[in-house]
Amino acid sequence: MLRLVRNQTPPIPDKTATEVDEYALLQRIVEGDTLAFETFYKLYYPRLFRFILRITRQPDHIEELIQETLLLIWEKPERFNHSSKISTWVFGIAYRKALKSMSRAARSSNNLDVDEYGETIADPLANLAENTETQDWLNCALDILPADQRAVIELTFYHGLPYQEIAKILDCPENTIKTRMFHARKKLQAFAEAKGN
Repeated sequence: MLRLVRNQTPPIPDKTATEVDEYALLQRIVEGDTLAFETFYKLYYPRLFRFILRITRQPDHIEELIQETLLLIWEKPERFNHSSKISTWVFGIAYRKALKSMSRAARSSNNLDVDEYGETIADPLANLAENTETQDWLNCALDILPADQRAVIELTFYHGLPYQEIAKILDCPENTIKTRMFHARKKLQAFAEAKGN
């Protein structure tokens, strides 16, 4: 049973990902600080939502996978061993849970309604019409990739992670990540040429 410890530390104000010291936040979670966990949750929820949606293509399971990922962090924050960034650790947990979910679903195909999730994953500063067209094209293009290649694309281009960190998240050698990226780019290039873009 999880034992909550009341902490006298003042609440952390809402800040952007770059302004929050994730290491201090995680230390407070280790101490049982629920306010620190709430801040951590708000910080990672949108990032995990987008990542899991892109990997699984299972919109019905996103909330469950986010909850499972963040619950594990709440229950066992001491598992972070400082051998990587906190984000690498969190995305690694989410990736493994997403793979298990996809396996359980036996790769049954779900049609993704981009409009339903567009507000969550879209860049609010981009031109709306252009962004919608780009998102539609990108979603179609990413559908042709297997989950492991989608993960590499997502972590590289949307989360800005280097191959070394992605290799830790996906639990494979860095050269495997490079190979997946190479094959993903070839498939996306062929898709673009076929669509006349």
